[in-house]
Amino acid sequence: MRKDFTPEDELLFLALGGSAEIGMNVNLYGCQGKWLMVDLGMTFGANEYPGTELVFADLEFIEDRRKDLLGVVLTHAHEDHIGAVPYFAEELGVPFYATPFTADLVMRKLEEAGLSNAVELNVIEEDHGQIDLGPFTVTYLPLAHSIAEGNALLIDTPHGRVFHTGDWKLDEDPIIGVPATEEELTGIGDEGVLALVCDSTNVFNPEPSGSEGAVHRGLMEEVRRHAGKRVLVTTFASNVARLHTLGEVARETGRQLCVAGRSLDRIIEVAQDNGYLADLPETIDFDTAMRLPRGEVLILATGGQGEPRAALARIAEGNHQIELSAGDVVLFSSRQIPGNEISVGRVMNMLADRGIELVTDRQQMIHVSGHPGRPELEALYGWLRPDILVPVHGEMRHMYEQARLGNSRGIPHAVVQKNGDMIRLAPGNPAKIAEVRAGRLVLDGEMIVPADGDAIVMRRRLAHNGVMMVVLDRDLRPHVDALGLPLVEDFDDFIGETKADVIEALVKLRKGRKTTRDDVIEAARLAARRAAQRWSGKKPQVKVMLLEDEG
Repeated sequence: MRKDFTPEDELLFLALGGSAEIGMNVNLYGCQGKWLMVDLGMTFGANEYPGTELVFADLEFIEDRRKDLLGVVLTHAHEDHIGAVPYFAEELGVPFYATPFTADLVMRKLEEAGLSNAVELNVIEEDHGQIDLGPFTVTYLPLAHSIAEGNALLIDTPHGRVFHTGDWKLDEDPIIGVPATEEELTGIGDEGVLALVCDSTNVFNPEPSGSEGAVHRGLMEEVRRHAGKRVLVTTFASNVARLHTLGEVARETGRQLCVAGRSLDRIIEVAQDNGYLADLPETIDFDTAMRLPRGEVLILATGGQGEPRAALARIAEGNHQIELSAGDVVLFSSRQIPGNEISVGRVMNMLADRGIELVTDRQQMIHVSGHPGRPELEALYGWLRPDILVPVHGEMRHMYEQARLGNSRGIPHAVVQKNGDMIRLAPGNPAKIAEVRAGRLVLDGEMIVPADGDAIVMRRRLAHNGVMMVVLDRDLRPHVDALGLPLVEDFDDFIGETKADVIEALVKLRKGRKTTRDDVIEAARLAARRAAQRWSGKKPQVKVMLLEDEG
């Protein structure tokens, strides 16, 4: 590798997102002066970035080298793998590749962003479709996952073959799609696999993730158990197999299907446009659903992660055309994503307080994960027999555990890396050879800004400590106000004392050395802040404005 990080006659791996975290997947492979990107995802805003909508990987490294970027290959259509495409595709200026279902969802995102004619999106129509991009030959390999057309990527390079799993599981009854078989995967292993870049999400799960077919049976039994009651099911909108199952459950239990949530409407439309859900029963509108006897409707709703604007939260609050009453049932055919516990609990508590029965996968077989448990990981190791294991798609504890598991099952080398670690896979033994910047960006309103920028940092400080405003008029008389301090009845007394403290500080200042405008502002700021700390125990941000004569 050259000093400017240009790959030479070698195979490099670099994660800009999705390593040491779950979400925001962006992976790069480098060889013979060129780069290949796998996935371009995002994650949703969190409390650590107050007021933001989305979080992205900072692509500065590859943006500076876009002339050497050959293309972006997308494994599947989950947001943590495709969600950043409309925000960065035009700037990257390279072709994108995806199978039909994924490509359809991506194109809709591009159309919404007004970029449908600005981005080259290539659809890989045929099964096991192949792409030649410089030193890389990429073959799509279907694997089971909780979405239609989940794929691994088989990446052939001059230095060996990489098996990039994407998100995956083993499922003998996936409902939708035909994943690669044990025989096919064993055959790939027989041909030789240099590196397995592998999903780590469920490495601590000692059991297989389970089958969509088992969920089909579990949901059928559970809905039948609640005959005569209004039943609502919430699940991930992107899980086309689950939507197929729920359509069959509605039909076989004599219920009409009602769908609540724009993301569900969109996924159903895209799925049907691409040959899936052809047998989904015709859905009914909200008014019709509410007029039917309670036991004759099955409601499918978004919001299983507690999203405040999703259909389920609004139903729980009583602010939706769909109504639930005591005795009705909500089935959570999904598992809460880490970090969503509070929001999910809030929705569950509102429903429970109204006497609505809640059923989760802890009680009944109504959900399975789309990621591999330990037995599935071990099976894949045995079939592929890679020389190198590179865990991704996990927090550090997940990736270290998968490295230990791989080593214990005979994989010679396991490389635990994080975003920004440049890994040489070949030639020679794998090793970290450099570290590059791998920051985060956030969507703040309509702007994409650094996650560690002044605006976000200040917003955190304001949230913790509040803010004070001190205006000094032309005679340096202070006018003070404050927001977010735990002062109510004694607020006026606090303001009065703060003014007095500021005046005293300015008098002392003027008795000393010659003062500047900045000296005055700083003296007023410190005096106000000390007063706030004395009265409230808080150290607010203090903004001092000095009014000066014109001219």
